[in-house]
Amino acid sequence: MSRSPLLLLLLFAATAAAAAVPRYREAPHFTNSAAAQCPPPLPPSDADAACSPHAAVHVAMTLDASYLRGTMAAVLSVLRHASCPESIFFHFIASSSPSAAAAAGELRATVRASFPSLAFRVYPFADEARVAGLISTSIRGALDRPLNYARSYLASTLPTCVRRVVYLDSDVVLTDDIAALAATPLPETTAVAAPEYCGANFTAYFTPGFWASPALSSAFAGRKACYFNTGVMVLDLARWRRAGYTAQIEEWMELQKRVRIYELGSLPPFLLVFAGRIASVDHRWNQHGLGGDNYRGLCRGLHAGAVSLLHWSGKGKPWDRLDAGRPCPLDAVWAKYDLLRPAAGIDSS
Repeated sequence: MSRSPLLLLLLFAATAAAAAVPRYREAPHFTNSAAAQCPPPLPPSDADAACSPHAAVHVAMTLDASYLRGTMAAVLSVLRHASCPESIFFHFIASSSPSAAAAAGELRATVRASFPSLAFRVYPFADEARVAGLISTSIRGALDRPLNYARSYLASTLPTCVRRVVYLDSDVVLTDDIAALAATPLPETTAVAAPEYCGANFTAYFTPGFWASPALSSAFAGRKACYFNTGVMVLDLARWRRAGYTAQIEEWMELQKRVRIYELGSLPPFLLVFAGRIASVDHRWNQHGLGGDNYRGLCRGLHAGAVSLLHWSGKGKPWDRLDAGRPCPLDAVWAKYDLLRPAAGIDSS
């Protein structure tokens, strides 16, 4: 039976997408600590456990082929250092575009093969097409992917039973118990918690034209607006939904299409809505910038202070530098959680 050229093309694309996903090794199995008074372990389900009262921590991340290696390492680090690893539910948001949909099943299977007992669900990014129409080009192409904006749509993507979630970028590793981060107090109507960096040059995140316009710059009037990195956040999704924060973010993105008010992807709209209105988290939970700047990705060291999470934000990713044979010193920390390489001493103890 002959097949149409279009069908053959779709079959070829699906096969190529599947082949592009490398084979990762299976991670050690981590069990709940008897001393931590953990809830019962969650079943290794793709959906049923999402609303379980036994989910001690909910974690949201994106899932795509380009950053899969980072996501796998991040998940391993979360489980390795958690007091109740069997009671963590992961919510993965994947592209819903026709070109990526063929690989979604393979991505899900890859996660399941490496983490057989993991409780997780993969969600298609239903708002992707609309978001693509709102995105303005930024200083780095990787920041312009619609999936990079998925963090702004968790309230409409995840089930309404999920009230509090920890959002993590794919280029992080944890060295501490994520339950401590998830338990960050969120007072009154506050919907976002993240480490703030009030010493950063906040004006640099917006164009001179933005600051020259009283109508625009007055958005920060009455606020002590500080920079915060959106790669590590604790979110109260119920409060987010009630306040309609996604619509507020989209309003700034629509304005950006008409008047250039910023250059840096999904971060500035978040700052416009939330800067000065978030609960502060200790800096130990986002030792960011380890990927260097957005242009050259040079090596950087840690900020002063304790470390609970390392974040390779910036152009340089540890897996790329390791493969190129030009790693930065701190990339050796990330390499311990790399499931694409031979085991590096991470065990289930």
